[in-house]
Amino acid sequence: MNFAFSEEQEELRKTVRAFLDAKSSEASVREQMDTEAGFDQAVWSQMGEQMGLQGLHIPEAYGGSGYGYVELGVVLEEMGRSLLCAPYFATVVLAANTLIHSGDEAAKKKYLPGIAAGETIATLAYTEPSGKWDESGITMQASGSGSSFTLNGTKMFVLDGHTANLIIVAAKTSKGTSLFAVDGNAAGLTRTALSTMDQTRKQAKLEFSNTPATLIGTEGAGWTVLSTVLDLAAVGLAAEQVGGAQKVLDMAVEYAKVRVQFGRPIGSFQAIKHKCADMLLEVESAKSAAYYGMWCASEMNDELASVASLAKAYCSEAYFHATAENIQIHGGIGFTWEHPAHLYFKRAKSSELLFGDPTYHRELLAQRIGI
Repeated sequence: MNFAFSEEQEELRKTVRAFLDAKSSEASVREQMDTEAGFDQAVWSQMGEQMGLQGLHIPEAYGGSGYGYVELGVVLEEMGRSLLCAPYFATVVLAANTLIHSGDEAAKKKYLPGIAAGETIATLAYTEPSGKWDESGITMQASGSGSSFTLNGTKMFVLDGHTANLIIVAAKTSKGTSLFAVDGNAAGLTRTALSTMDQTRKQAKLEFSNTPATLIGTEGAGWTVLSTVLDLAAVGLAAEQVGGAQKVLDMAVEYAKVRVQFGRPIGSFQAIKHKCADMLLEVESAKSAAYYGMWCASEMNDELASVASLAKAYCSEAYFHATAENIQIHGGIGFTWEHPAHLYFKRAKSSELLFGDPTYHRELLAQRIGI
């Protein structure tokens, strides 16, 4: 088993990094996070048409490139490093994965080519005002039969829900949790952008009132699909967190070399050395967890469920700690709005809570390995 990245994967990383350095600079991030949509449509189109990033992980039969989860993880890591403002995670990691694992051939043929081409922005709406991340949190009702249903209820914290053309919704029918496709402009759907701490990742509240919806997959089998998708999402988020953690470590080390205090660089003081050394240890350990998770996801093996929770819990804490220490090492300037340190700090905090916090995932891990 070889855990080194292949030449092709390293080349992918280099290409994506160069693209994001040009298109997702700090100035671009600040500009986009202040807009209502939260992303640049021209950059999104470029990502789909020229870079093929939206279709990277989608099978070739549906217009994608058919690459594995390791390649997707490399791209997510780079996006986390540059805090890319785009509905990529919602569209590719959540919605596309749900379609791929739904077993619904008609839905795959209908929706995946649009996602792969960068024409469709999609998302997954399953959390509700209760804020629960497991199946017990899904109480929204769906009524109807065959392929035609109507939905009533509210979904919260939906990533890019206010701009998505396609929303995949989890709701309850008489047979259990099921998945439905809803058009972004459907009748009876009210979308409200939420005010969030992390402005680089937009969230929305979606209210459904007799909204028409189409069943995806088998009625009642929604949670089986969702639990797999949420494990894949946890691994994807862990990869993103690792990218951000490495970036703030680099920022801290660079600053420690150039900031002079009492006639010498602050990096020569033992307290700063210890902080940087601890950060390095945590970031490298987080990489190991995320990369192993990416490998499990690409193999879709039995370890995925436990490794996904392990990676999510560890990477969340490592990223948040790294961003906090980065602010400490920068001192006064690290606390200012003008410095990018707070952007990473907020992303780390929101990512820590997304799909369940570390405590939730450690509990889940304990259940999954039978402790």
